[in-house]
Amino acid sequence: MITVNYPRSVVIEEQGLRDGLQNEASVVPTAKKLEIINALVDAGVQKIQVTSFVNPQKIPQMADAEDLCAGLKQHDGVVYSALALNPKGIQRAARAGLSHVTASISASNTHSQRNAGMTLIQARRQLSEMAAMAKNSGLTLRAGIQCAFGCRHEGRIDPDTIADMLKEQLDQGIDEIELADTTGMADPHAIHKICGSALDLAADMPVYLHLHDTEGKGLANALAALQIGITHFESTFGGMGGCPFVKGASGNVATEDLVFMLKQMGIETGIDVSKIAAVSRSLEDYFDKRFSGKMHHLMNRDDIKIVG
Repeated sequence: MITVNYPRSVVIEEQGLRDGLQNEASVVPTAKKLEIINALVDAGVQKIQVTSFVNPQKIPQMADAEDLCAGLKQHDGVVYSALALNPKGIQRAARAGLSHVTASISASNTHSQRNAGMTLIQARRQLSEMAAMAKNSGLTLRAGIQCAFGCRHEGRIDPDTIADMLKEQLDQGIDEIELADTTGMADPHAIHKICGSALDLAADMPVYLHLHDTEGKGLANALAALQIGITHFESTFGGMGGCPFVKGASGNVATEDLVFMLKQMGIETGIDVSKIAAVSRSLEDYFDKRFSGKMHHLMNRDDIKIVG
């Protein structure tokens, strides 16, 4: 019998407001987004990525970023953050009053050009500028690496490239690390190899794992990450989302699915899974569509027993 020392608790950042909604054609009003955020706080979520400071012509759903931040209610222990893809985004996040921001670049040259309009070399240079700007603005910076586990255009990314990018980011004085399985190509072996290397490099710095469920391996990859000591995850309610610049990149690991699995394993998250499930169901009604997550459907049925 193999014994694994799983963590007693993990941190989950809810990214449905950004990664989930950005793929929806119907623009959600700011008031509705604030309603969702308040429901997430009520569910016990303490880290919420609320928006991204990006070109509204490319992502119309995020055009209200400043108005949304202005309407946020402050709660003890709750941290609101945003995604920025360029220096202007860092400036906007600081002016909007946020304390945390993620500056994310791709490990894939092709994806970088499609997602950010620049080569990988250009993106790496720009991240250095963004890191300095965030530090000067007093922002806590999480540096993200997109396509860390593969790209649908370029295939597998050399793990040495990921390690080199991480070392470069750490030298720039970042506060947190994010590894993103943007295209959903990760597998447990790759999780062990790449995340294990990241943990070694990061020392005591938080390493966040952003998982997509494109190939149905999302929770398996989360379990593999837990086995080697990853204790920070990013997910979306209902399993919404996916990169709009990656063909076939479906939604993220559903928050309620991840929280429920962790609860069964005796790992604490501080999140009420039934309340997250209710958020997902309400948004299915709002968009008149079915999301890929599982537990928000199962927990709404009276004919089966759910054992948490």
